[in-house]
Amino acid sequence: MTMNTSISISPEFASRVSTYSMVAIEADVTNGPTPPALTAEMDSLAADLQRRIEVADINRRPNIAATRAAYKACGKDPNRYRPSQEQLHRRIVRGLGLYSVDALVDLGNLLSLSTGCAVGVFDRDKIEGSEIALGVGRAGELYTGIGRGELNIEGLPVLRDAAGAFGSMTSDHERTKIETTTRRVLITIHIFADEQTPEAIAAEATRLLRVYAAATAVSHCIITL
Repeated sequence: MTMNTSISISPEFASRVSTYSMVAIEADVTNGPTPPALTAEMDSLAADLQRRIEVADINRRPNIAATRAAYKACGKDPNRYRPSQEQLHRRIVRGLGLYSVDALVDLGNLLSLSTGCAVGVFDRDKIEGSEIALGVGRAGELYTGIGRGELNIEGLPVLRDAAGAFGSMTSDHERTKIETTTRRVLITIHIFADEQTPEAIAAEATRLLRVYAAATAVSHCIITL
């Protein structure tokens, strides 16, 4: 099935980053409280990560290290604006546990932990237009991160629709955030290293959506530099 959304990579991003792929997935979904089986998957993976790695090991994971390098190449300090998957890993390794929001948000967090990639989960009906571009944040560009208030996205890799920036690899935007009423989802998975193939990641994301969000009309594409 072909995606309804067209996604492109802007020259401003492509000129700074040498290796990058995105898996994008659209689906009709039923969102709601996190199912116990999803919580169990999250807890199992979190426990495994906490056993195997220390805080000092987090930034050595290939996809995290490569995402941090991309931040630097785009002009952002990844120690001040940490990629979202690094934030999740740090919570787990420090014993803080994973917060639970709802089925869609939580399956996105599980996918981020299992792949080491930054994952954006958006309400597709809140995205303006049918075209999305991955670019680099500009000085003074307005952006309200979920639970973070105004976020300085200058130098961050960002997704833009017809209304402006709506997604970053540090925090999703309040404008396109998931609600329990969300019925159409767009997931973006940002791959900077080859821990897993894009096709394997797309298959796992599709599994999670079908099992935990009753997804139908699932479509995906892979965009590569």
